[in-house]
Amino acid sequence: MTKSIRLLADGDADTAAVLRTQNEVEARIRAICFKTGPPALIGAELEWTVHHLAAPRAPLAVETLRQALGRHSPTTLGAAHPPQPLPAGGTISVEPGGQVEISSAPAPTLAALRTAVDADRRYLSGLLEAAGLTLGGHGIDPHRAPRRLVRTPRYDAMEQAFDARGGDGRVMMCSTAGLQVCLDAGTDSELAVRWAAVSALGPPLLAAFATSGRHAGRDTGLASARMAAWWAMDPRLTHPVGVSADPAGDWVRYALDAPLTCVRRDGDSWAAPAGATLGDWARGALTAPLTVADVDYHLSTLFPPVRPRGYLEVRYLDAQAGAGWLAPVAVLATLLADPATTGAALDLALPTAGRWVPAWRSGLADPALRRTARAVLDLALRRARADDRLSGAGLTETIERKLR
Repeated sequence: MTKSIRLLADGDADTAAVLRTQNEVEARIRAICFKTGPPALIGAELEWTVHHLAAPRAPLAVETLRQALGRHSPTTLGAAHPPQPLPAGGTISVEPGGQVEISSAPAPTLAALRTAVDADRRYLSGLLEAAGLTLGGHGIDPHRAPRRLVRTPRYDAMEQAFDARGGDGRVMMCSTAGLQVCLDAGTDSELAVRWAAVSALGPPLLAAFATSGRHAGRDTGLASARMAAWWAMDPRLTHPVGVSADPAGDWVRYALDAPLTCVRRDGDSWAAPAGATLGDWARGALTAPLTVADVDYHLSTLFPPVRPRGYLEVRYLDAQAGAGWLAPVAVLATLLADPATTGAALDLALPTAGRWVPAWRSGLADPALRRTARAVLDLALRRARADDRLSGAGLTETIERKLR
C-alpha cells in the first residue's frame, strides 16, 4: 500500500509547480498514468502478515519486527537510516498492521523475476525465523483482529477517513496481505486491450487464487475476506476503474472523483477536509494551492483492483503461501505475453468481468466464474507449454489442479 515498482521513469516534472486549472491537473494525470512502449519488464510485490512462530495469535511489537529486519528495517519502524536493499535487489516496506512487503526490482523475464524474488523471500524468512517470527500464507490475518503498529501522518489521516464508513478500512490497513503484479503498459496500439484484459481477468483470477477465508479466529464464509474488506470501503477509492477505449481518460475521471484521504502539511495532522475530492481541490475548494506533488500523492492513495502507475499494477490477488506466488504472476505474464493471447484472454474473461462480488464471496463455487477461470487458466497453460514459461517448480501442476 506504500510502495510501487517503477518500471519506467516518471520524468523530471517540477513537483512543486502549482496547477491552476482542472485542465492542468488532468494533463498531469494523463502524462504519468501510462508509459507506453514495447512490453519489456515485469515486477512483483509480495506482502505477508507476520506471526510469532510459537504463538501465531500473539500481537506483534514494533521493536520485535525492527530488530528482526535489522538493516533492512524501514524508517516507519523507527530505523535511523533508510532500509538497505535485499540481496537480490528487492526492498522492504511495512504496512500499518506490521505486514511486511517485498517490492522486487524490475526484471526482464519471468525467470529472472522468479530467481530474484525467491532469493529475497528466503532471505527474509531466515531473518524472521531467527527472531522467532514467520511469514503468513493467507490474504488476511487468520488469527488476529486488526491492530495498528505503524504510526505516520499518512496512516493516521487515512484511518480517520476510512473510519467514517465503518471498520473495513482498519481491516484493510492492518490485516490484509496481497500479491501485486506489475506489467508494462504496452505500446499505444496495445494499451487499451491490455488495460481491459487485466481488468476483466480480475474476478476469475481472484476466485482461482483466493486464500483469505478465515480472519481473526473465525471462518468468514467468504473466498476472499481480503477483497471483501476492500470492497466495503468507499467505492470511489477501491472499486474498479471504468474501462473504455481511452484508459487515460478512465483514470483521470476516477482520480478527480475520488475523495481526498490525506493532505500533506507541516506537522502531524494530514487530515483531509471531509467530503472533498481532487476535482474540488482543482476547482479551488481548498485554500491551499494544488501542486504537481499533491496530485501525484493523491494518486498513491487510490486503490482500485488495477491501478496505472506508468505501468499496470494488478492489485486483486490474495497473498500466496511460500513459493505459490509464482503461479498467478506467471499466469498474468503469460496471458499478456503477446497481443493475440491478450485478446483471446479478454474475450474469455468478458462474460464475468463485473462479477467481483461473487468472486470474493464464493470464489470458484460460483459456476460462471469457475467456467471463466477454467477457460483462462487453460489458455495460459496451453500458451505456457508452447514456450516453457511455466515449466518447473510445479507450476503446471498448480494450474492443472485449479482446472480440475
